[in-house]
Amino acid sequence: MDPIRVIRGMRDLLPEQTRWWRWMEQRLDGVMDRYGYAEIRTPVLEHTGLFARSIGQETDIVAKEMYTFADRDGSSLSLRPEGTAAVVRSFIENNLGKKEPLHRLFYRGPMFRHERPQKGRYRQFYQLGAELFGSAHPSADVEIIEVAVGCLQAIGLTDFSLELNTQGCPVCRPGYREQLTAYLREHERQLCTDCRRRLASNPLRVLDCKQAACTAVAEAAPHLLDHACDDCRQQFDQVRAGLEKLGIGGRLNHRMVRGLDYYNRTTFELLAAGLGAQNAVAGGGRYDGLVESMGGIPTPAVGFAAGLDRIVLLLEQQVAEPERPPLLFIAAQPGYWLETLPLLQQLRQAGFTAVNDVRQGSFKSQLKRADRLGARLVLLLGQDEIEQGTVTIKDMQAPSDSERKQWQVERGGLLQEIGGFLER
Repeated sequence: MDPIRVIRGMRDLLPEQTRWWRWMEQRLDGVMDRYGYAEIRTPVLEHTGLFARSIGQETDIVAKEMYTFADRDGSSLSLRPEGTAAVVRSFIENNLGKKEPLHRLFYRGPMFRHERPQKGRYRQFYQLGAELFGSAHPSADVEIIEVAVGCLQAIGLTDFSLELNTQGCPVCRPGYREQLTAYLREHERQLCTDCRRRLASNPLRVLDCKQAACTAVAEAAPHLLDHACDDCRQQFDQVRAGLEKLGIGGRLNHRMVRGLDYYNRTTFELLAAGLGAQNAVAGGGRYDGLVESMGGIPTPAVGFAAGLDRIVLLLEQQVAEPERPPLLFIAAQPGYWLETLPLLQQLRQAGFTAVNDVRQGSFKSQLKRADRLGARLVLLLGQDEIEQGTVTIKDMQAPSDSERKQWQVERGGLLQEIGGFLER
């Protein structure tokens, strides 16, 4: 019988990989804690209408990429393709805006899109996101961008750049849309099939197309910033001033519109070197109308999401391998395994990482096992140690067994001895 294999576009994260993930996640959670963002966890499965209403029926995500199926009662369900819509749904459903006007929330978890798998892009992928509800002030935009930048810096990434744009608002965007549509109609023959379709439904999406011909047309298209109303221009200028004050800066990119329909005013992306064409590792912006459009009270909001799969690729390229906690291995002569149990318990309760070889076997085979695991110290228990109430400690750092030092300590002083040795 043929073995069952993982679904295309999805993958297992094996222990050597999850070590990177755990190291990264601890540091990212620390950034969220320092900025006062509280974690929220939403289901991976939601009603399909949630994403159609929030992301946009005409977006590629909703039209082409979602994993959607009928439930047993006939309702349409979808695996979440992004995190903001579910957080907004929870924000409304749990009346968070009525309890407190300002909320800082973050999430981390798997998302699902039926895209073409490639390096750093999977059909099950992982995001970290943050959402700030309750402020229309440009300082909120500055803060959310600062948090995104701080996340990359906290894990040791430095080779990245910030790009900014404005999406305008309901006052100025309709006029710009008319001018953009007129320009694109003049160049319609040069556009790809998808962009010709987008001309009628959402011409701003054409600016974001990665096809070479469409990119060339978009480069010469009218700029939204040139048509922005005074309020949008002032908002954008203040966001840029705040970023300059923090030493973050950022480059204006008139073509950046992001892939979701709910954005207005500020949008941004963080681009990293070393990933080729798919170089966006984080992005977001302001979505002041989304909460109200989904049935909530009018609530300004701004947020971002970071692609953790791509970030791990960068970590493996640019950052030294994360250190493992020192491993302590207990080896006992055959018949003495019961004596290892209270010792293991004592070490773990003191905060050390400690294991034994549950297959038992000879001292020699257990030492080989400790070597393969990368143990820092091996604690040896034989007849002499048990009779004398001692433990023999073997330092495994030397390359060969003949060079490895070992010494005995009384059990009562074992924790102090190990702690002192590992601090040297």
